[in-house]
Amino acid sequence: MQEMTSSRPYLIRSIYEWIIDNNLTPYLLVNAEVEGVIVPEEFIEDGKIILNVNPSAVDGLQLGNDDIFFRARFSGQEMELFVPVNTVMAIYARENGRGMVFNDEIEGPDRPPDLRKSKPEKNRPGLKLVK
Repeated sequence: MQEMTSSRPYLIRSIYEWIIDNNLTPYLLVNAEVEGVIVPEEFIEDGKIILNVNPSAVDGLQLGNDDIFFRARFSGQEMELFVPVNTVMAIYARENGRGMVFNDEIEGPDRPPDLRKSKPEKNRPGLKLVK
């Protein structure tokens, strides 16, 4: 079976577009404790940060397959943010909370068994002749 790339970046882009199309504000919930995340540390709470990625709040947003990059202002200072896609825990609309939460277990090494390899059980008819 051919290995597939992560669906997470595609889902992030799709949900982002859906939220924008509905004139709502997309937020990303990010695990800020993972190495490689570049976000303003003063806004991290319990190891997580919520980022407003609405086009009016960011500049140069790039929703890539491996990482998300954009510039935003925090306390009046422009900052470049870098978020590896695998650190995105959720994307949702600020106004109603609709969106998607990502579960790391889904894309882990444990996948459902390949059903094509298992042999079907031979079933005998369940009816008996009664005289």
